[in-house]
Parts: sequence; C-alpha cells; structure tokens
Amino acid sequence: MKSFTITKNDAGQRLDKFITKACPTLPKSLLYKYLRTKHIKLNRKKAEISTKLNEGDIVDMYISDEFFVKKTPHYDFLSSPVLLDIVYEDENIILADKKQGLLVHPDKGEYRDTLIGRIQHYLYDKGEYNPELENSFKPALANRIDRNTGGIVIACKNAEALRVMCQKIKDREIDKRYLCVVHGKPKEKTATLEGYLEKNEVKNKVYLSKTKTDSNRTIKTRYKTLATKNSLSLLEVELLTGRTHQIRAHLASIGHPLLGDGKYGKLANDKKLGFDKQALYSYKLSFYFSTDGGILEYLNGKSFTVEKVWFAEQLFGKTL
Repeated sequence: MKSFTITKNDAGQRLDKFITKACPTLPKSLLYKYLRTKHIKLNRKKAEISTKLNEGDIVDMYISDEFFVKKTPHYDFLSSPVLLDIVYEDENIILADKKQGLLVHPDKGEYRDTLIGRIQHYLYDKGEYNPELENSFKPALANRIDRNTGGIVIACKNAEALRVMCQKIKDREIDKRYLCVVHGKPKEKTATLEGYLEKNEVKNKVYLSKTKTDSNRTIKTRYKTLATKNSLSLLEVELLTGRTHQIRAHLASIGHPLLGDGKYGKLANDKKLGFDKQALYSYKLSFYFSTDGGILEYLNGKSFTVEKVWFAEQLFGKTL
C-alpha cells in the first residue's frame, strides 16, 4: 500500500491521469478495476475515474508492491546542453529566445537536444525542478514555434502557471508580433490580408484560396513594412488568426515569399546568398489580460522583446 498527497502541481487533473503518471507500470485495465473495487481510494473513499484532484487530497493505493518498484532514475533532459537565451524569468515562467534550427520538443529525428530539454536541465541545475519530488508535473511549454522559426517561447515552472498561460493563449489575451524578411516591396506599406487556408497533412503544406469551402479555414494577417533595401523588405506581422504556416503562405500568396523559405519561397536562390532558413522571428510578446490572470496577473500590461534579431541587424542594421 502507498499513499500520495496531492501537491499544488498535481491539483486540477483527473484521478486516472494522476495514477497513470505516478504509477506508469500499472496496466490501465487494473487501474480501472482497482478503482471499481476500492483498491484505490481518494480521501479514504471510493472515487470516480474522472474526479478532479485538489491540493491536499490523499490517494491511497492498495496494490502490489511490484507497481511501486522504482528504477534507477534516468533523466533524458540531462542529455540536453544548458544553452539558453532568456528574455525574462521569474518564479513562475521563463520566456526563452529559441534560436532557429532548435526543436521545441523531441521528435523521431532529434530526441536529446530540444528547447524543453534545455529548460528542464537548467531548472534542475538551479534546484527549481527535482523529478523525485514531483508525482506527475514537469516544466512544460505553453506555446511552440517551428524548428526553423526563431523567437520567444513561454515555459512554465509549475502547473498553475501552465494552466493560466494556456488559457490566456486560447482566449487570445497574449499578443505576439513577428519580424520577417520578404522578397520585393509590398504595394501597401500596411495592410490586413484575408483568405482561406487548407492544410495537406501528407505534404505538411498549406494552400490558400480566395473562396470558402467546407475544408478550408479563414485566415487574417496584418503586416507593416519597417524597411526596404536591395529588393528585400523587413515586415512586422500580427496574426489575427493562428494557422499552420500562416505568415509564410499568406505573404507568398501575394508575391512576397519569405527569404530562406524552402516550402513557399525561392530557397535555391536564397541558399546562394547564405539563407537556408526562413527569415521569421517571434520577436515580441505582450500580455493584455481581459480576465483575471491568477498567479500571473502581475504580467498584465507588460511586453517583452528580443532586441537583436539576426536578419534585421544583418540586412537592415536594425536593433529593436
């Protein structure tokens, strides 16, 4: 028998999800059986699978010791180097400046060196994250950006911060601005583009149309031209909708593909100029909460900027 006391980081999740994380070798069939037969109790009583946990709850598990045998801990995140550019950090969050070429999460091609791995390693070294003391939580990212796009990614140090931040992103109470370099000079210095986007999952590519269908989705993209030089333009872009590859595809559709874009641009020519990744950066993040921000309310009204974006400096001599 073993008892778990629900911590602040464990609270808010379903009972079955907690048990799966806290006791990963327990088969699901047994998990549900043990809940039905009261071999697993919540606060000394029978509990439903979907019961939401509160801080201070007690989960008692009257099950075989074999399911509690701990293996020698091996933490994958320790394989990631502690190389981080931090825009802002406090007790709840980190705003990390992810460089182009770095994955935010592991995939089949790269498992060891990722942004989340670097952040977890960094917090582990600082003593702010100890997997041995956590039943189910680990520091996580609230947003993500493509491997070949750079910019600010939000990492949360605790479960409450993660819940609040994800809700704020969902409710569009966080404003993100992007910098990009496009070929040519847009006719209008400032404009709001509208269209319809459909994603081809097999090709991992999107296609734009001026006509609405059952399978495409509305997109709106606002841009402002900041500078033009040598047939290239530096734009600030605001996403009024957030769709896959929206900035890249939308600007390409009006004849201004991003510099270094292999899917929607002129990569063969751009490579000759030394640009093999799209010149796109999520450079500014602002918090505008219209509802209570909970433990993150202190962020309301604040903005954070990556002041040195490599292509803005290299091509236009600009520091933000």
